[in-house]
Amino acid sequence: MSSERTPTIETVLPASPPGRKTALLGEILVELGHIDRESVEAAVAAARSASKPIGEYLVDKTVITGDQLAEALAFRFGVDHVHLSNFAVDMAAANLIAPDVAKRLEAVPVGFVGHATLVVAMRDPANVVAIDDVAMLTGYNVRPAVATRDDIQGLIARLDRFGSVEEEPDEEEHVDAVELAEEAGDAPVVKLVNSIIGQAVELGASDIHFDPAEGGNLDVRMRVDGVMTDSTAVPARSAPAIVSRLKIMGNLDISERRRPQDGRIGMNVDGRHVDLRAVALPLVSGESVVLRVLDQGSVPLGLDELGLTGHDRPRFEHALSRAHGGILATGPTGSGKSTTLYAALMSINTREKTIVTIEDPVEYRLPGVKQVQVNEKVGVTFASGLRSMMRADPDTIMVGEMRDAESAKIGIESAITGHLILSTLHTNNAPTAMTRLTEMGIEPYLVASAINCVIAQRLARRLCDSCRKSISVPAVALDAEGGDEPVEIFEAEGCMRCGGTGYRGRIGLFEVMPVTDEIRRLVIERASADQIGAVAVEQGMRRLRQAGLAKVRAGETSLAEVGRVTGR
Repeated sequence: MSSERTPTIETVLPASPPGRKTALLGEILVELGHIDRESVEAAVAAARSASKPIGEYLVDKTVITGDQLAEALAFRFGVDHVHLSNFAVDMAAANLIAPDVAKRLEAVPVGFVGHATLVVAMRDPANVVAIDDVAMLTGYNVRPAVATRDDIQGLIARLDRFGSVEEEPDEEEHVDAVELAEEAGDAPVVKLVNSIIGQAVELGASDIHFDPAEGGNLDVRMRVDGVMTDSTAVPARSAPAIVSRLKIMGNLDISERRRPQDGRIGMNVDGRHVDLRAVALPLVSGESVVLRVLDQGSVPLGLDELGLTGHDRPRFEHALSRAHGGILATGPTGSGKSTTLYAALMSINTREKTIVTIEDPVEYRLPGVKQVQVNEKVGVTFASGLRSMMRADPDTIMVGEMRDAESAKIGIESAITGHLILSTLHTNNAPTAMTRLTEMGIEPYLVASAINCVIAQRLARRLCDSCRKSISVPAVALDAEGGDEPVEIFEAEGCMRCGGTGYRGRIGLFEVMPVTDEIRRLVIERASADQIGAVAVEQGMRRLRQAGLAKVRAGETSLAEVGRVTGR
């Protein structure tokens, strides 16, 4: 990200022409078509008797909306109009003034233009006292932008909530670590870090990156719906304190800058528990900290919400209905494997069954399920935990990941001895999972006997229903019959509701491979993944790309997005 910080501001109308600033607000509302002249004339007298500005009076009486008033004010004064409900607020800017001051001024900073100008969302852009106060408090030039009163109050309330984020105490945290970084404990630093984490949780981000940039600045980026987006840029003078604060929160050694470190942060954000995994990486340009956000207050999805539909759904459910055997979810990091296994557990979780899981970390708390957290410091690994779980009378076991040959072998043996085993494996597609297990040292006959089903997956962004745009493409682009015959699909455009991205949320693309007798024979013969895949396709398996194209034809995602996530 460039060190030049420029917010994405929606200019609803161009700057007012010369002389327009003297026009009355009522005249502008009429010109914009928000109200007729007769209503304005009636409202002027009523507003005067009620001792209210005409704009506020019209909003209170629901004659116009708050956005229409803000649009008219922006047009009258030749300034920008921002919708804070979808505007990506720069938390470094928002934290330059205290929430109580912002509430008094009815103005809150939302971004930067360059290095000397602060964009301030205001209810009244003519309030020169508020502009002067913000300039004096922050040391920046002020560029006013009009926002509705509700939007400003809502943003200030969010900042208040983020400022009160509570860090959960870590029993292993040492007091001297805090004393070594007094600057990291300063209120502005603590508040900025809490605000960034609170914003990430609110946006549903999976990761937060704090990366060193030019001039000693710290770029903050978030992964939302699988795509990295810029959040804020922390000035060089505050960057070391931010990194130290994150390391203290994660119980890391703040004096160690030469080797990577891992830690955990537990927080309560807006009344719900959030677990974060912190990784500090020493780079040639400085120290980077990445937080993986695990929001345990969110609700696990069901199979329907995942997008597992069509003929893939019954194939997967058939494997789940069996009393024993292994089910593997495969794909790269962040492809939703654990979410799929949680959805599978929810679909079979009854009082007649005992379900035990071992995970690192426990991402969701499932009622009625016994969940074990990996803790390598005290010797609880996937392998050791799995051995103990086998003696705890389970019907179904979920192993968060088959990381090594030992845990994979125990899981495979458990599947053969009468347990239903669910786990994840890092492979690019379903057929490769079978060969990967044999490469880990497990005998092919054990793999063939134990595995019932493999599901490979990716996560594609879902098109925004409010702005998706219809286009025509040749049928051949969808691998369909018809050659150059045009087919109507949808692509992303961008609007206020989706923040200009054209997408809202994500949906799964799945490749479901039941392990049939013929595939078992190929595994025992040590056939290649391509050979196994060819037989699976003949037996009805749909490849990831075909699954994605089906979502394109259904209008759920775009052709470009399917190409991005499947690599074609």
